[in-house]
Amino acid sequence: MKFIVVKNYREISKIAGDIIIKEIQKNPKLVVGFATGKTPLGLYKELVKAYKKKQVDFSNIKTFNLDEYYPISKEDRKSYFYYMHRNLFDKVNVKKENINFLNGEAKDFKKECLNYEKKINKNKVDIQILGVGVNGHIGFNEPGSSEKSKTRFIELTESTKKINKTDKNALTMGVSTIMKAKKIILLASGKNKAKALECLMKCKPNKCCPVTFLKNHKNLIVIVDKRVGNFED
Repeated sequence: MKFIVVKNYREISKIAGDIIIKEIQKNPKLVVGFATGKTPLGLYKELVKAYKKKQVDFSNIKTFNLDEYYPISKEDRKSYFYYMHRNLFDKVNVKKENINFLNGEAKDFKKECLNYEKKINKNKVDIQILGVGVNGHIGFNEPGSSEKSKTRFIELTESTKKINKTDKNALTMGVSTIMKAKKIILLASGKNKAKALECLMKCKPNKCCPVTFLKNHKNLIVIVDKRVGNFED
């Protein structure tokens, strides 16, 4: 596990963007796992900026998104499908056929999750971007999630629903699904993430704080700003 502590949110976004851009330049067919929420927005702005400057080509990458609300339509502005297209996919040259999402409109969510898991296993994610919830969740793997969990339907906690301003539940990659990525980049900004990051640093992997399972990953990079806490590499 490598910790990178920077001054502010802007630097988090810049460093994460540089890592992804360099990886795509080395491997144009990179498979990237994307996250949503407020934290990755700066990163996506960096990727769009680099694309406009012709520093990176997204035409051959494949993407898999971590999670999606359920049930929800793709056109709903609160859907992560809408979020990703508005903030990244519609602004770069990624091919539509290479974009993969959990379908929030699926009638059979069990079948949808099983097929998504199989597709991820077939393609192998090279880099997975993650944020972390105030309660330590990664993706929508809420406290109580097993390290062996796979892509599935999950009932969101009331605290998560309140923070995310939703009354929906979700479909999410499982902890074991996330851990299969060759490299994981965890981004965290702000004092409200301090407790979860402290748990990652000091606690053994446990269900109460799912982010701690990342300690077992062989290639984890954590990028935080000073507001989160005083951490060392």
